[in-house]
Amino acid sequence: MKDLGANVVRLHLQLGKFMKRPAEPNEAALTQLARVVTLAERVHLYLDLTGLACYHKKDVPTWYDGLSERDRWVVQARFWEAVAGRCAGSPAIFCYDLMNEPILPGAKKETEWLAGELDGKFFVQRITLDLAGRTQPQVAKAWVNQLVDAIRKQDRRHSITVGVIPWALVFPKAKPLFYSKEVSENLDFASVHFYPEKGQIDQALAALAVYDVGKPLVVEEMFPLKCSAEELGAFIDGSRKIAEGWIGFYWGKTPEECRRSNSIGDAMTLSWLELFQKQAAAIHSRMP
Repeated sequence: MKDLGANVVRLHLQLGKFMKRPAEPNEAALTQLARVVTLAERVHLYLDLTGLACYHKKDVPTWYDGLSERDRWVVQARFWEAVAGRCAGSPAIFCYDLMNEPILPGAKKETEWLAGELDGKFFVQRITLDLAGRTQPQVAKAWVNQLVDAIRKQDRRHSITVGVIPWALVFPKAKPLFYSKEVSENLDFASVHFYPEKGQIDQALAALAVYDVGKPLVVEEMFPLKCSAEELGAFIDGSRKIAEGWIGFYWGKTPEECRRSNSIGDAMTLSWLELFQKQAAAIHSRMP
């Protein structure tokens, strides 16, 4: 990744691997994380640590799914306090991302914490199942503040964010929830995930502008999944006036390995990696 021109690597930490029991972090997992942090320091890469992941249902502890909202948040806070405790002293930490794409229910009470299955994985997670008379901003603010407080017990130095689904891309009149003035007080920068549609780059840029809320803005996920690499490049170029950074995907295969493959997925990945290298080289050439 360093050779491709990256300066930030996003790591997704699975809650079930880092918490043995509600009050017991997994010391072996934390030790392994510390090794990764040391490696990042050595190769001069920064880490975006995205936590609380429950992407694989089989790895989600049964005790965790059975917890109440209150007790679940307590476990989440313990997770982050443990992670921050291991990482606080490292110059390689770019940020802590509290959760990948958290969502809240509407007026209807929900029964499942995970939502939006994609190819057998669950990247979207509810932070409550029942608003119980509260507004969405009230719940989001309380959740963010509780987890931020847990991190700040150990680390008052590194940035904290939440990677969100840009609902303004789906509903043009949608307003930010986690990046509303009420909720985002203790978040250091805005993180949004964008997969522009073919022929709709202008709409994607308009949706991105909704999250330009007076904080630094990072496109924390992007990939030419629904558009060409050329169009994604146009999205990146068009967002330079308001975005401070862009993060994509790397699955472990080099461009050379992708070129030797006949799979459609590898061809898409190759188009992305070639675009990334081009964009990274252009940025580095402008740096003093």
